[in-house]
Amino acid sequence: MESEQLGRHLKPRHVEMIALGGTIGVGLFMGSASTIQTAGPSVLLCYAFTGVVMFLIMRIMGEMLYLEPVPGSFAAYGYRYISPYVGFITAWCYWFMWISVGMAEVTAVGIYMSYWFPELPHWISALVGMAIIVMANLASVKYYGEFEFWFALIKVSTIVFMLVVGAGLILFGFGNGGVAIGFSNLWAHGGFFPHGISGMLAAMCVVAAAFQGVELVGITAGEAQNPRHTLVKAVKSIVWRILIFYVGAIFVILCIYPWNELSFVGSPFVQTFSRVGIASAAGLINFVVLTAALSGCNSGIYSCGRMLYTLAKNGQAPKMFTKLSKSGVPRNGIYVSMCSLGFGVFLNYLMPNSELFLYIYSASVFPAMVSWFVLAGAQKKFRERWGAEIIAKHPFKSPWYPYSNYFCLLFLVLVTIGMWWNEDTRLSLIIGWAFIAIITVAYYAAGIYKRPIVHEEYKGE
Repeated sequence: MESEQLGRHLKPRHVEMIALGGTIGVGLFMGSASTIQTAGPSVLLCYAFTGVVMFLIMRIMGEMLYLEPVPGSFAAYGYRYISPYVGFITAWCYWFMWISVGMAEVTAVGIYMSYWFPELPHWISALVGMAIIVMANLASVKYYGEFEFWFALIKVSTIVFMLVVGAGLILFGFGNGGVAIGFSNLWAHGGFFPHGISGMLAAMCVVAAAFQGVELVGITAGEAQNPRHTLVKAVKSIVWRILIFYVGAIFVILCIYPWNELSFVGSPFVQTFSRVGIASAAGLINFVVLTAALSGCNSGIYSCGRMLYTLAKNGQAPKMFTKLSKSGVPRNGIYVSMCSLGFGVFLNYLMPNSELFLYIYSASVFPAMVSWFVLAGAQKKFRERWGAEIIAKHPFKSPWYPYSNYFCLLFLVLVTIGMWWNEDTRLSLIIGWAFIAIITVAYYAAGIYKRPIVHEEYKGE
């Protein structure tokens, strides 16, 4: 027997940890290595500034979620308040983004496992990791939420631990023979801007990608208990938490370890603890980043299944994706996403090279930004639809409208231009545009543009 609709079984703690789990993953634990090399210590400004932009985008989404906590969130808003084509592009780009991230995550699993088992082929570890997350996603969303809660809690708790231990190392020399490391590494190796402002701007393109997934809280709208209260609470807390984890963690790493000695490959977290002679802590951190990779990929497959479900409900994808399991899980969307993720395992078999992580991860950069463009662009029509009276009484309005929208859009445009001028990110931009071109052709060739607009309204708590 099949369920007729997604079940609202995600509790507030699940929603917050799902969003954190999706964001604090390879972008922080591994992707930070390349951004540190590109900008040096000034990468801290990149993370802080991008965090402010993410705060504004999250508040825009929070305003809309409060009145319309529907499955698909920003894809649904693009569909309703800009055009069905934009909704179609947004959903497929988000699906593509998380598939790319998922492949990067299972690649990271292979890299992390080689820390303990250097002879174990990466593709075997990647295959086992994929099997674990698929089983979690095919279970009831209630069990998926519980699984993700504890996995995300492990890495969040460990980052807090690292911040505390790092402060001890920097200020008092705990674990370093009582010799305080201090802050000199922030300027002792070429200054705070070792590659100039251009280096910081180049890193900004990659740093923006590191925040992809922060909007994942919107995907849970269709399955959250008491969604208005739950989602508002999550939006309020998640941005500043992520800023603390990102900026705080990078700050500690840069203080403890000379930035120019961090390698492009592997996790700066593990390298940092190994450098100060805490071998057991390095092993612990490696375990945590392993769970972080599984957690982030788990959130990705979750969102992929829900995006295909949203497309099908809007009449923009085969009806097979609207089919739910008895426990209310969009199983067909998960199966298709699983097969796509399996391609990442195959790549690990063909190219057992840890640089594969950077190649795959870069493909997700521009598609991830599409949802941010849509959120900032859809709010005007959203407010017109609900009317000035309702918006005036809205308890969670986004601040500084419409100037915050213009600011966010300008930032995203500049990042896109920067991606084109940066040789390291140009390929990812081309891949993103190529994917949009392919699905645009499919949109018109399949006659999807002729289908009537479907409005699935929120029915209340």
